[in-house]
Amino acid sequence: MREIIFDTETTGLDPNTGDRMVEIGCIEMVNRVATGRTFHEYFNPDRDMPMEAEKVHGLSIGFLSDKPRFAEKAAALLDFIADDPLVAHNAQFDFGFLNFELAACGREPVSTDRMVDTLVLARRRHPGAKHSLDALCTRYGVDRSQRTLHGALLDAELLAQVYVELTGGRQIGLQLAVDNTDDSAAQATRFAPRIGEYRHPRPHAASEAELARHKAFLETLDTPLWTS
Repeated sequence: MREIIFDTETTGLDPNTGDRMVEIGCIEMVNRVATGRTFHEYFNPDRDMPMEAEKVHGLSIGFLSDKPRFAEKAAALLDFIADDPLVAHNAQFDFGFLNFELAACGREPVSTDRMVDTLVLARRRHPGAKHSLDALCTRYGVDRSQRTLHGALLDAELLAQVYVELTGGRQIGLQLAVDNTDDSAAQATRFAPRIGEYRHPRPHAASEAELARHKAFLETLDTPLWTS
């Protein structure tokens, strides 16, 4: 099953009051394994960047001023996400901005039927605990040492690992697919499977004496089920 884990960065909390999406990062997973395919874009919001938002993600208007508008990349984004489930942490927030931007460029919204909210999953699985992405990374042993600021693609990569743990789990560090970007060697090292010491298989076949004792025991049984 194909799923898209994604995250957004924005100028604020509410697109209906003028806030805009400035970054989106998407990770493709198939059968809960990252394939290495990603979609990542920054967007020029055509407005100022509040200082509070810039402190969270570090994206200044100076940096974003030469980036494309969302409408210029909408087709490529929709092609990448296709019709598959979309996984996000506090997904109502990300869906709200995604669908606002799609509507602003005359495109149909993404159905919330496709939404998988890891915040809801975390609250069900760990009631009373902390449910932020940082807290979940700590709980599941996901390395977030590179996360000094929020970033859509990095947060999506972390969330992909957390999502696997929330939905059944697998050994952290076992990555069966590595992307073909320039830093693929680093990723291969980071996500290489842990290889333990090899053990020779134990002998398990019954000896001749054991087989003879077993046969003698069966002959003492009175009308066993397998002969009726």
